Amino acid sequence: MSKLAASSVRSSVKVLLAQSGEETWKEAGGKKRNFIETVELQVGLKNYDPQRDKRFSGTVKLPHVPRPRMQLCILADAMDVDRAKQLDEELPFMTVEDLKKLNKNKKLVKKLAQKYDAFLASEALIKQIPRLLGPGLSKAGKFPTPVSHSEDLARKINEVKSTIKFQLKKVLCLGVAIGHVNMGEDQIVQNTMLAINFLISLLKKQWQNVASLHIKSTMGKPQRLF
Repeated sequence: MSKLAASSVRSSVKVLLAQSGEETWKEAGGKKRNFIETVELQVGLKNYDPQRDKRFSGTVKLPHVPRPRMQLCILADAMDVDRAKQLDEELPFMTVEDLKKLNKNKKLVKKLAQKYDAFLASEALIKQIPRLLGPGLSKAGKFPTPVSHSEDLARKINEVKSTIKFQLKKVLCLGVAIGHVNMGEDQIVQNTMLAINFLISLLKKQWQNVASLHIKSTMGKPQRLF
């Protein structure tokens, strides 16, 4: 059961959106910024020992795309290269030959991982990725999402852009993108509630493990939810 009422989340979202409009305007000297601020959910955990406790990891698809400008690349076979070229917004792709040229060079693979936010891969290629690239993409937390020829590629891209990941590493604070300031209030509230409820389901003692929850836009002040 959620300890957070949607109404209190909505109040915080209202403040965040109002502030982001004003602050952005002021700080840019009356000029509008040319980027869209991301809205992040910031989580502080307690009663967890990352050294001893089992580290959790989970992904959830949000109802509304939090990062529309997310950069994706598909590691593609011939058919998916054609499909990527035919999309309204062309999707960057790399073929097996392109991947072989990286020669498992750690620096080059790391550079590739940093260039894109996420990767897709043709189903036929997914098993070859570790052999072609080594563990670089996995280490960066960006191992490709498989896509089959029967799946709608545009829909799959949307799905990846809508999916967020909660992962406990060595520190007790997490931050995930749950929206952007050009979204409607309802959309941010829905994404926030779903993200929080999913996170709680991953925690061993649920709400007892939560020290704090904030939402924050890129340039704005954090708004406390819990």
